[in-house]
Amino acid sequence: MRILLIEDDTTLGAAVRDQIAADGQSVDWVTRLDAARDAMAATSYDLILLDLMLPDGRGIGFLKGLRTRGDVTPVIILTALDQVSDRIDGLNAGADDYLVKPFDLSELSARIGSVARRYSGNPNPILTHGPLDIDLAARSVHRDGRHVPLTAREWALFEAFLARPGQLLSKAQLEEKLYAFDAEVESNTIEVHVSRLRKKLGSATIETERGMGYRLGRP
Repeated sequence: MRILLIEDDTTLGAAVRDQIAADGQSVDWVTRLDAARDAMAATSYDLILLDLMLPDGRGIGFLKGLRTRGDVTPVIILTALDQVSDRIDGLNAGADDYLVKPFDLSELSARIGSVARRYSGNPNPILTHGPLDIDLAARSVHRDGRHVPLTAREWALFEAFLARPGQLLSKAQLEEKLYAFDAEVESNTIEVHVSRLRKKLGSATIETERGMGYRLGRP
């Protein structure tokens, strides 16, 4: 997933950024709403993590603006405002979830996964794909009953295919899901990860459309 983090607390922002990166996801971190608008004009995000108190405005107004324009990008609010009325305001403004600071980073990862599954149309965290048993919540895969260890990047790439079964994904689309703006991406990175996934999960797990991209293989 490509995630936009809008958070002006540099200590918390760095911790959240590192957690998301450790999960194998791509994250762009900004500290102001105007920078968030610029980032969203330049790329498409799968999820937004939104602080409510920012140097150049309130996150609630930003969120309401998104929904008024018809933008349905999932939003999880991260805030120190812990009153029930604050939560109600956030959810009524169009937030998909609301997490009060301080929070456990593992819980944030779980909330991100839960929201992502809802938007992919499959809230069930347990999937079966041919010989593969996949637990999206636990981020684990078993092949013919045996656990298959995946790196964070391998899991994130596999998850991108699972979220769009049958859909052809270009190399550029996959790089966008896995890497932030300032990340250096080697030209053969996606090919290397796809090759490793095939070795671990089966050669037919990911199909190649030469010159166009990759898709999840038929089970």
